[in-house]
Amino acid sequence: MKFFWLSLFAISMAFVESAVVVYLRAIYYPEGFSFPLKPLTDYKIFVEVCREIATILMLMTVAHISGRKFWERFAYLIFIFGVWDIFYYVWLKVLLKWPASLFEWDVLFLIPLPWIGPVIAPVSISIIMIVCSILIIRYIHRGHEFRPAPLAFAIAIAATCIILYSFMYDTGATLRQQMPAPYKYGLLIAGDFLYIVAFLISYKRIKDPGGLGFK
Repeated sequence: MKFFWLSLFAISMAFVESAVVVYLRAIYYPEGFSFPLKPLTDYKIFVEVCREIATILMLMTVAHISGRKFWERFAYLIFIFGVWDIFYYVWLKVLLKWPASLFEWDVLFLIPLPWIGPVIAPVSISIIMIVCSILIIRYIHRGHEFRPAPLAFAIAIAATCIILYSFMYDTGATLRQQMPAPYKYGLLIAGDFLYIVAFLISYKRIKDPGGLGFK
């Protein structure tokens, strides 16, 4: 039942987020959202950054209330984040008939530098987050203790660095209003794959805590 209410929260929050984008695009991109982007004032960018921080804090707050220990709360956080991120694009499709495809470019985040990439990138990561979070919570509720191995940590950090680089290597597209360079899909695939590997190592540790190489 908790997953239902958390999903309802994430879906509702995604609508609020997409509604803000509807207003912003009506004001700044009345002819359609596309690259190269029209520049925004520093003040409006500052407001957007603060809005993103507030959004993350809201997700963290709900996750903290939902769980009892760190990894349970973390699992709820990535579950809410994944549902919210996917439905953000679902609502944009309903409200604006955008994106036209999963390969449409979008500005994904602004901290610490603008992240840009095709819609399929955050959606694929969100799917992994949702699946992994459900499995983590399932095993925690069965009495297991979830403790990722150091190897899993290292692989997950590597995956994060790879994917962040794929989003931020072409800062000119946003900071200097240029057309983005072709997205490096190979980096996304590698990052997604490493996330899955990191989770499977941790999953193996739950199933076989004494297994060779997972201590």
